[in-house]
Amino acid sequence: MDEPQDVTTRTATVDVWTDALAQSTGSPGGGAGTGVMLAVAASLASMVAGYTEAEGSRRAEVDAVRARARSLRETALRLADDDASASRAFGAAFRLEPGPERDEAIHRASVDAARASAVLGEHAMDVIDDLAWLAAHGNRALIADVVVAFGALRAAVAGARTNVSFDLASLRSAGKTLEEVRGLHPDLWRAVEQLERALGRIDSLTADVDGRAAPTGSV
Repeated sequence: MDEPQDVTTRTATVDVWTDALAQSTGSPGGGAGTGVMLAVAASLASMVAGYTEAEGSRRAEVDAVRARARSLRETALRLADDDASASRAFGAAFRLEPGPERDEAIHRASVDAARASAVLGEHAMDVIDDLAWLAAHGNRALIADVVVAFGALRAAVAGARTNVSFDLASLRSAGKTLEEVRGLHPDLWRAVEQLERALGRIDSLTADVDGRAAPTGSV
């Protein structure tokens, strides 16, 4: 098998990629896993849309949902592999000897990693409306698949939110206070807040369809 750092979502089987994820290397790590979870959500959205029969303008909506989902799957896997590369730079920065060079490397790697996670989170938030549409108008026999997609999407959004927040907090290792970080990177700070709100919306949408997806649950 290739060394873990050489394993990508494009070249590896699920078995090989998850084995690399299981190693104590951090590349791939949780950020790459976040991208894969987003790819799972997008794949399920595409599947449900493909099974959904519709006519007229509704057909055009279904086709658009499926096209966006298929494109997102590709993007999510690319972002997962990009994150694996960013993780190596992040780890390398912290292994440097203490001093100005290390502080600068940590700052650069932390901001790069935060921006990568923010981009992934932005793509994840884009699919919420499409999953909501499928929950309301998609093939009813596949409502459980929509719920699984929401679960995968929630994991992606939560991962992106936490990674951006953690990477920003890591700037304190380079001598910054949280207030200074907020002033230097307001866009990333806002991304954390937006992702937090997105989690609430996903939870609300999932709760709305749970009665149809799991009617034998407790009452």
